Parts: sequence; structure tokens; C-alpha cells
Amino acid sequence: MITNQVLLLLVLCIPWPSNALPLTPGNIGNLFGMPESDGRILQRSKRGWMWNQFFLLEEYTGNDHQYVGKLHSNMDKGDGNVKYVLTGDGAGTLFLIDEKSGDIHATKRLDREEKAMYTLVAKVLDRNTNAELEPDTEFNIKIHDINDNAPKFAKEIYFASVPEMSEVGTSVVTVTASDADDQTYGNSAKLVYSILQGQPYFSVDSENGTIKTALPGMDREVKENYQVVIQAKDMAGQMGGLSGTTTVSITLSDVNDSPPRFANHSFRVTAVESTEIGGAIGRIKADDPDVGRNAEMEYSIVGGHDMFNIITDQTTQEGVIVIKKALDYESKRDYEFRVEVRNTYLDARFIHGLQFKDYATVKVTVEDVDEPPVFTRNPYIIEVHEDTAAGSFVGVVSARDPDADNKPVKYSIDRHTDLERLFNIDSVNGTITTLKALDREMSKWHNISVVATEINNPRQTTRVPVFIKVLDVNDNAPEFAMSYDTFVCENVKAGQLIQTISAVDTDEPLVGHKFVFTISATNPNFTIVDREDNTANILTRRGGFSRREMSMYFLPVVISDNDYPIQSSTSTLIVRVCACDSRGNMQSCNPEVLPFSDGLTTGALVAILLCVIILLMIVVLFAALRRQRKKEPLIISKEDVRDNVVSYNDEGGGEEDTQAFDIGTLRNPEVMDANKLRRDIIPEMLFPFRRTSPIKDNTDVRDFINGRLQENDTDPTAPPYDSLATYAYEGSGSLAESLSSLESAATEGDHDYDYLSNWGPQFKKLAEMYIGKSPDRET
Repeated sequence: MITNQVLLLLVLCIPWPSNALPLTPGNIGNLFGMPESDGRILQRSKRGWMWNQFFLLEEYTGNDHQYVGKLHSNMDKGDGNVKYVLTGDGAGTLFLIDEKSGDIHATKRLDREEKAMYTLVAKVLDRNTNAELEPDTEFNIKIHDINDNAPKFAKEIYFASVPEMSEVGTSVVTVTASDADDQTYGNSAKLVYSILQGQPYFSVDSENGTIKTALPGMDREVKENYQVVIQAKDMAGQMGGLSGTTTVSITLSDVNDSPPRFANHSFRVTAVESTEIGGAIGRIKADDPDVGRNAEMEYSIVGGHDMFNIITDQTTQEGVIVIKKALDYESKRDYEFRVEVRNTYLDARFIHGLQFKDYATVKVTVEDVDEPPVFTRNPYIIEVHEDTAAGSFVGVVSARDPDADNKPVKYSIDRHTDLERLFNIDSVNGTITTLKALDREMSKWHNISVVATEINNPRQTTRVPVFIKVLDVNDNAPEFAMSYDTFVCENVKAGQLIQTISAVDTDEPLVGHKFVFTISATNPNFTIVDREDNTANILTRRGGFSRREMSMYFLPVVISDNDYPIQSSTSTLIVRVCACDSRGNMQSCNPEVLPFSDGLTTGALVAILLCVIILLMIVVLFAALRRQRKKEPLIISKEDVRDNVVSYNDEGGGEEDTQAFDIGTLRNPEVMDANKLRRDIIPEMLFPFRRTSPIKDNTDVRDFINGRLQENDTDPTAPPYDSLATYAYEGSGSLAESLSSLESAATEGDHDYDYLSNWGPQFKKLAEMYIGKSPDRET
């Protein structure tokens, strides 16, 4: 059975001529020289009257339709009554069948990579009746592969990196290609990799495409980037195979194989002596051909140094030399020290035999500058007693010029720090004295700033804080710590505690406060007991207090301190007499209402009430009289120069006076008739109102005023009450006429300015200006 299948494969792989015998089991056996009796091995069954598989080569390049195979049925007697029909994948489009002969042809080129097998169904029908002569049979047309696809890489360019100085054979990257041809048939998809560009640095594994290093000691500092071209070829790399290529960009990554080195092993730095502590005075740099963390360096001073330090700038990898202590040109002018630089990260593979550090010498020269004065101390703390009188000595500050010239210095107090002007300083010797008496209770500390200035160079100044502590003097007497609300019950017994008192003192003695409390020994009502802890108890000396007799007692208490000089004060404790219950709880402290027989009589109370009423009446009468007081006239003096101004006290007619003024016109001034005259005066002239022309020249002031008065009398728009109109009148002018040039343009041409040319060279420019404007000359 297997042999028969192989025979079928061989037959159908060959294009079958159109004039060949039909593919029947009998003639297949005859084709291979087999006995006809052997052909019965290939006899179809009742349900399978044809072969179930055909083979066809892809990418057929002929112009005619490609012959696929032939269908034939035993029912076909060659008389044309049998019709062959084909259905299924590509039937009628890709595959056509001759319905008379059963020949199958492909209409176009077929690509196995698009579709490898087509399934179709063959039918045998009676041409006249379309009746099926054979059962439907399914068969496959399998596309046979040819090498028509070149290998392709996934990327056109690959990027990879490998550490420099890697050993030979170190794997870099693997690149693979794919071939769309059938990998199960022949060598069409069997690929072989080779390197076209990149030797002798790299190699590639021919089977899996792994790129490896091929040259030892590749140094990134010499060459960093490489372009490698890899080829993949099918047909196992044989002649005629198809190929594809890709480019691999390989970068050598850095390793720390190069130590830092100073290009110059001696550096000279100059620093001014006024450089602040921590300030940078110079930079030095070593070179390291490595990159990244392999090039990171650390600088240090060998053995350290008292005056200088060096720190590493992580951004620029430079060593920054900074000041640790203030420089002084007058003390020392030159310094020298040794600097070491080393890599912070070391690679153990390369430290053998190499010193990853280097050394350089740094010389520092200090330059002189004009320095400000320097105080001997900073700050100053001075103590002074608060009872010190004005002008007393407080302390001394001292400063000097640190330069070699040692210029003189003057002192002053920054008054912004001594707004109350409590202190003064001698500008020559720096002695501080008081201008006013000091009070520790007002301020315990005074913080002032003293300024020292070079006399020859006022720009060189230095400030120093001076803290003045005011020492305490016992100048304040103690007093009650609070205000006490003390009461005593009427039913109290002798020796009973009614109040505990304490005291405070604004002074601060060194040994602490110690107060002594005393009261008058002859006080018959109360006594005091000192508790020896700066408090005292107030006790009753007797019982039987009565609100009727006295509702309140004033108890003077003398409080003394124990400092020198002893200060004492007398504070008064007010003790109220109150009604209490049996347990001593206060119930009422108001005095009892006494009967009239024991106090004021009813007549006395009535007299007091009458006095109050009389006082109220006097106040009311006084207020009424002030309201009716007349207002003072506007013009008090009869000799006032404004004797033409008359003062009136009469009020206008108001809204009720409809005869003096038309109130409708006042409310609607836009409808006012221009010809309407005032009704409260007799017009002198009956003609429409018009404004008079300006007063003619040479009119005196009286005529001017009369003219304005007549204008207002005949003005119907004037208010219906007396009013004051004010005018400003210059007069008729002077004999010299106006000196203004506003109206001189009309007469300017009448002047002859030729005489200006005779005034000399000083008026030459003026003559040119005015003579040039002469109308005759212009003509």
C-alpha cells in the first residue's frame, strides 16, 4: 500500500500532457510497466471513484493555465453524455475543470505561503438530466514549496553593547532571521549565518546567529562604536540560496581600566586675605578617560592642612580649594601642600599592577587687602548697677587695624540699637558711659552695636555687639501679690483665720526674697501671724462684729524685705463685716436697713428730694435760654470796609409764597419763558432780556457796579430771594497801555526796527529777527 502511494506522488508531481491517457487504475499500472492485473490494487471503491490528493508546484511561471490533473469516471463512455463539475476552495476562480474531459487547470500563480492546500469536491453528472452518475468525492490539491522567499531579520538595525576589555568569545547579542518557505521540505528554510562586516573584532555563530567578541583587549578609549553586518542565507548556505542582512551597532561600554592623572603636577593659587571662611580660592582638575561612575574622582590633601581643605565638585569632577581659617597677610603669605586624587569606584579586574591615584603640589600665595578694624572681643558683655548715675563709666571696647600700617580707629554707637540714647562712647578710646539713669525693672539687658571705623578710610568699618546687663539694686518695696476680698463674720470668735496674704517684689536679690509682715500692735480687732514662707495669716483678735456698728475695716499691713537697704511698704487690707451661717459661709455683706428714729427723719429726706428737683429745673431753664439766644450778625463792626453789603435776617417766602416766584418754573426750568419778567420788581424797560455788552473803556467802578445791579434787577432767572453777586473788575487800564503781546500783531508792521542795527554787535541777532519781518523788506 505504501508503494502505491509513492507511485501516485511521482506521477502527479509531473505536469500531465493534455493528450495523455486518462488516470485510471488500469493505465496507471501500464504507465509504470506494471501488469494490468497489478492495477487492481489501485481500484477505487464504490464511494471513491477518484484519487483524493493532487500536488502542484507553487509560483508556476508559464503563460498558459497550469495543468493540475484529470478526473475520469467509468460511467464516461466517451459519447459526451457525462459532465464533470468542480466545487470547493477556489473552484471556478483558481481552478477550472473541462466538463467534458475532466481536465483540471490552475488559472494563476499560487503561493504556498498564502495557502498550502485547497479542498475541492468533484461531481459526475448526466449532461442531459443533471443526475448524479457517481457519488460526490472530496479531494485536496496540495501546493508544493519552492525556494521563493529570502530570509528576513526582525529589525533592520540592532543595538547592543559589550564591556571593553572583554575576553574573546564573550557573547554580545543574538540576531535571528525567519524564512517563510516550508521548513519541513528540503533546505528552502534552512538558514546559515555569516558576518560580512565587523571582522576581526567580532564573529557570529553560523547556526544560531550569536555575535561574539573575536579580538582581545578592545579599548573603549581607542574605539567605542562598531558597525557589524550579519547575513542569513537559506539552502543551508549553498550556491543559489537566497539571503538577507541586518546591521548591528555595537558599543563598548566603559569599565574602570584607566586611572586619573594630573596633566600638570604643580598648581599655583592666589587668595586675598579677606576671603571668608569656607570660600573657594581655586580649582584643580585631573583627567580620567573613563566615563560615568568609572570617572568619578575624590580629592584630598595629603596629611590634611590647618588652613585649607579641598572638596570635590561632583558635576565637574574638579577639586575646589576652600579656606578653613581666616588668612592673614601680615602673619603668613605663602602656603604649600600636596593633593591626592583617586577613583571612588575600582574594578577588581584592573587594579593589579596599576595605581588608580595621582598626586600634585599646590602653592597658595596670600595677597594683602585693606582690612577693616578688628575688635579684641566679639561680643562684649558688660555689667552695670541700675542705680548708676548719668555719665557713669560702663565699660571699654577696643579695636585695631590689622594691616601693617595700623591706621587709627574711631568708635561710635549705632543709634538704631540705642533709640532711647541711654549710652555714649568716646570716639577715641572706646569708653562707654551712661547718658541716663538705668532701671533694671524697665529693662534687664541693653543690646547695642558699636562701630569701629578707620579714620583714613571710612568705608572700612566693623560692628560688634555689646550686651549690657543691668544689675539689681534693692530699690523697690514689696507689696501685696494680689487684691484680696476679705470678710469677717459677725458671729466670728477670737483667733479665727480670715485671710492668708502674700507679697511680691520686682527686685531680684541674690539670696531670694524674705518678707516680714506686721500690723499695729494696738489694733483691737485683728492680729497677724508671719508663716516664715513669705506669707502671713490675718486672725481676729475679738468676736462680736456688727454691721450696724461698722460694716468695713481698713487694716494697714507693713511689708518689709531683707535686702540692703531694707525697703518696706504699707498695703491696706479691706475687711468687710458679713452675715454668715453657723458653718461660717457668707450670706450677706450689705449693711442692715436702720429705722428712721436712728437715722434721717422723713423731713430730712423730703428736703433732699426738693433740692434735687430745684437743681433739675435750673438745668432745664438754662438749656432753654441757650436755644433762644440770637445768632450773631454776619457783619459785626459798623466800620467794616464792605459797607455795601447788607445783612438780612428775613427768610424767603418758601413754597407758600406763590406771588413772589413761580414754583412750577423752578421745578421745570427748561420750559421757562425767556421774556417773562420778575413779578416782585418793576422793570425799567419793557423789552426782551439781553445781556449787556462789556463795560466800555474808562468806566469807573461805580458805573460798573450799577450796570451789574441793573442786570440782575431785570433778570427773570434770578432767584426769588436776596443774593450776593461778586465780580472782579480790573479797571480801565494804565496810561502806559498793556505790555502784553496778545493784541500787538495788528500793529507790529507799523514799527520801523532799522534803528536796532545801530545799537552795536550785542543786538545784531535781535536786529536780524525784527528787521527781517519788515513788510517793506519782504516786498
